[in-house]
Amino acid sequence: MKKIILFTCLFGITSITVMAQKSKFTFGIKGGVNYSNLKTKDDLTDQKNIMGYQAGIFSRVGGAGIYFQPELYLGTKGNEFTSLDMNSRMIDVKGKIKFTTLDLPLLVGTKIGSNKLNLRFMGGPIVSFIIDENNTLGSAYNSLSDFGNYKKQTLGFQAGSGIDLGNLTFDVRYESGLSNVSQSEKYSQQQNVFHISLGFKLL
Repeated sequence: MKKIILFTCLFGITSITVMAQKSKFTFGIKGGVNYSNLKTKDDLTDQKNIMGYQAGIFSRVGGAGIYFQPELYLGTKGNEFTSLDMNSRMIDVKGKIKFTTLDLPLLVGTKIGSNKLNLRFMGGPIVSFIIDENNTLGSAYNSLSDFGNYKKQTLGFQAGSGIDLGNLTFDVRYESGLSNVSQSEKYSQQQNVFHISLGFKLL
């Protein structure tokens, strides 16, 4: 995981260096809501989305219709489990896990239109650092070895589209987990998130 994070950061630095030579720079603040769930290996559980938030900063550098957009924001995500497979029989038992994360997306995109009015498309990796965890899974889930033990860093991929209107920037994205959030390989869990955000360009 450390090698993946290091490679992602180096990729971001290299991209900024290349694009900054003949480019325009934008910096701003952003916030929004998300809907997330944890997909469990082999459909061990049934679950439903929970609502979270995100708030942070973003920058954008690029030219000729191509840009690089690193972001840094604090947010919440997780899952509400509704039933659990116990010996090939689904039983109704609820449990909830909610993470507070520091997220670092490194996105590459393209845009159609001017800086003040355009349609954008973007995608790229995201590294998430779990800084707090609220776990109310209960005894049924805790009876599964390492099911409720989660890693402190995860890797995912974001893709989506957005619109700029003046200094306002609106994004809709889907985030798919690329790494197992759980410490257990047997009960592998991947985080999936749907984001809606609104930003304001300060520069």
